[in-house]
Amino acid sequence: MKFKKFIAAALVFGLIAGTAACGKSAADVKAVKIAYLPITHALPVFVENELTDKAGQKYKIDLVKYGSWPELMDALNTGHVDGASVLIELAMKAKEQGVGVKAVALGHKDGNVVVVSKNINNVTDLKGKKFAIPHRQSSHNILLGQMLKNAGLSYKDVNIVELPPPEMPAALAQGQIAGYSVAEPFGAKSVALNTGKVLFESNELWKDSICCSLVLSDKFISSNKALAKNVVSGYSEAGEYIGSHKDEANTIAKKYLKLDDKVLDLSMKWISYNDLKITREAYDSLTSKIKEFGISSNPPAYDDFVDSSLLEK
Repeated sequence: MKFKKFIAAALVFGLIAGTAACGKSAADVKAVKIAYLPITHALPVFVENELTDKAGQKYKIDLVKYGSWPELMDALNTGHVDGASVLIELAMKAKEQGVGVKAVALGHKDGNVVVVSKNINNVTDLKGKKFAIPHRQSSHNILLGQMLKNAGLSYKDVNIVELPPPEMPAALAQGQIAGYSVAEPFGAKSVALNTGKVLFESNELWKDSICCSLVLSDKFISSNKALAKNVVSGYSEAGEYIGSHKDEANTIAKKYLKLDDKVLDLSMKWISYNDLKITREAYDSLTSKIKEFGISSNPPAYDDFVDSSLLEK
């Protein structure tokens, strides 16, 4: 009887000790909540999530998926997440409104296209027709404005509508809109289905354009400076990994985005993820265009909004 009691006590002690040990190990791994939409432009956060899981680092990316930009921004603005992969103009507007956020890295380079129906052959063919963008506060709106300006037209010459990105390919195929500009892979979907064609790639309209960025809350950065630096460093390394490990990156992209090979190949052809630092020159170009096309009259200055220190070695 005494022996049985000893065994029972030992099992209980072992269970308590094991639980405590597990708790200690889990406490050592800091979870960083990053909001995202399922788009190709968010690929670096997907890759960082996969790499940190394998590397046994002292932090992990806790990805939080949202279905729309307003939902994502509400989570970011109210502190429900530590950061986000997001349209930079939305984060800039939040900063204007007093939300404590900093842009710490680019989401990608290039990777936006203007897609139109098969019967549109030039910009003037869009006159009087519906053209879709995901949000007024977006680089896609700037690309539309620049395209129209280059053709001697203005926003007044087209009927601009806002649509959720996943709805755009179907809307184009059904003739509800004549064209759109949006984050990938939704441009590639229309091209792959042969229901649309590329009128312009973003670099033809706006060199070194900025679209999406990784942003972190001021609170997270100030409370976790070393961790924030690790997260941004890992994010930058994920961008370089995508360029040097294309097959592995494509596998990760398909895991998170559920894309077929044709759509993914097209999407990745237009986009790159190397050297994701936000330069003052590129940011100043962005703020200039934001003012020119009436997106905001008072965008935040580079030094107020961009924290490039987290990418410094």
